Amino acid sequence: MNTKKYNTLNKFYKKANALRLDSLYKEAAANYLNAILIDRNNAESYFGLGICYKNLNQYSKAIKYLDMASQIKKDYYDAFYELGICHQLEGENCGAIKNFVRAIQINPENPNAILQLGISHELCEEYDLSLMIYQKLIENSPGFLKAYEQKSTLLMKLDKYKDALDILHQLIIRNPEYYKAYAGLGVCFEKLGEFSRAKRYYKKFLMLKPFSSQTEFVKNRLQDLRIKNSENKHLKIL
Repeated sequence: MNTKKYNTLNKFYKKANALRLDSLYKEAAANYLNAILIDRNNAESYFGLGICYKNLNQYSKAIKYLDMASQIKKDYYDAFYELGICHQLEGENCGAIKNFVRAIQINPENPNAILQLGISHELCEEYDLSLMIYQKLIENSPGFLKAYEQKSTLLMKLDKYKDALDILHQLIIRNPEYYKAYAGLGVCFEKLGEFSRAKRYYKKFLMLKPFSSQTEFVKNRLQDLRIKNSENKHLKIL
């Protein structure tokens, strides 16, 4: 490639990256396409274009261009990882699993693809396999807190509240400020009929995170527990 062509390619590519970072995905996509017209073997341009389409919720197009990036650059971890995410978003869990496995083969030390592999199996209702993956991830990467959260959430989904309590306690030992764990502990204790302990953890959640997507849910649970407590006191008096 001659110098003039390379400089033009670089100009489009850098502009596309800057636009993508500013969340201007349509404008960024146009510049990635211009870069690809100059060099059809540039994996990074296909990758950037795929990410733009992913953020525009055009997952089939995203998969097309991310796949091109992965074909050009066979050890492109990010391309395989994002392919897995896009297949997940499209509801194509077999495609997601295949790409997460490839990403793990390229970089077995990165826990994110392993977590997403577990989530993909969970979406296929292969719960035992998912739990095994999450537990292995906890053992091999004990500081990766998302694995604890994902495993405890699945255990609660399966009504295994005592097992979930154990994982959530491990999580807050690792990070006492992990506010989502307190909401989970509240749910587990409530389901197990230990209402005073449930209230304590719900209140701890609200103290740590008074404004979040879970706040309304936690406030409602506390209100229901107060009503139950009031009804129980009334019955005792009668």
